[in-house]
Amino acid sequence: MSLPQTATATPAAVAQDPQALERDLAALFVQALNLEQAADTIDPLMPLFGDGLGLDSIDILEVALEVSHRYGFQLRSDDENNQKIFQNLRSLAAHVAQHRTQ
Repeated sequence: MSLPQTATATPAAVAQDPQALERDLAALFVQALNLEQAADTIDPLMPLFGDGLGLDSIDILEVALEVSHRYGFQLRSDDENNQKIFQNLRSLAAHVAQHRTQ
């Protein structure tokens, strides 16, 4: 199931503003994973795994599916750069900005 576009920014603004994309992705995390944390409290440099946001591999699979639907490209589980891509919200946003088709 694909989540609705968030109200944090318009698609055009998200495409041109890295911080808007980070906010949009933070909202996607909160919605897709039912986090008990407001999107605007997620530090874009906080690690996504472990002591940071505390996500696990199942959470990342769910996020990858939502990112694929929303931004029009597939995040592959066999990508050798996944550890770098999913290091934090900022690294994920940079990857999405480079590869998005929507």
